[in-house]
Amino acid sequence: MNAVAPAYGLWSLVAINSAVFVFFAYSFFKPRTGRDWRTFGAFSAFLVALFAEMYGFPLTIYFLSGWLQSRYPNVDWFSHDAGHLLEMLFGWKAVPHFGPFHVLSFVFIGAGFVLISAAWKTLYDAQRRGRLATAGPYRHVRHPQYAGFVLVMFGFLVQWPTLLTIAMFPVLVAMYARLARAEERETLAAFGDGYREYMARFPAFVPRLGRLLGSIWQAR
Repeated sequence: MNAVAPAYGLWSLVAINSAVFVFFAYSFFKPRTGRDWRTFGAFSAFLVALFAEMYGFPLTIYFLSGWLQSRYPNVDWFSHDAGHLLEMLFGWKAVPHFGPFHVLSFVFIGAGFVLISAAWKTLYDAQRRGRLATAGPYRHVRHPQYAGFVLVMFGFLVQWPTLLTIAMFPVLVAMYARLARAEERETLAAFGDGYREYMARFPAFVPRLGRLLGSIWQAR
């Protein structure tokens, strides 16, 4: 008799995936200051909450199971594939791991990690030289590392939305916005009019599309 592999209750996978992705984020971000550790800690909590539902206990499916089963009676909502809610709700006839939302999620996650890494390298070099960081990603937004964390979290929400991470997402975005404002006050005190002029030219988190496309075109 063939035993069916359990879809959930895999707490060892929760621990392994959380540790891998937290370490992966750490290697990109390399927190040093108290503010850095708060940023990284909040992101890590988001990842742990995500993987706890992905492999541990499907709290979101449990709460929504009555509604989901009545609307989509042909879906086994406690199978692992059903955790890809967007693929299921939109009825894509594909293995969820190759569905459009899953693929799109990797675009956001990958772009976020690349942005975090590039911003850290630029910021570290500027701080070492005692200068204002205005190169690399800082040519488009004032806070590329925070924007990178938001992109990664949004990517995971697209891939595996849960009630807890959906609730956490706006809270963490608001927290990053407050941290960014505190960072700007300190940078203004250090660089004065130079940073004030930089603030007037570049947005905080979302790049101007024309400038971004122009930069991509020039790089080709």
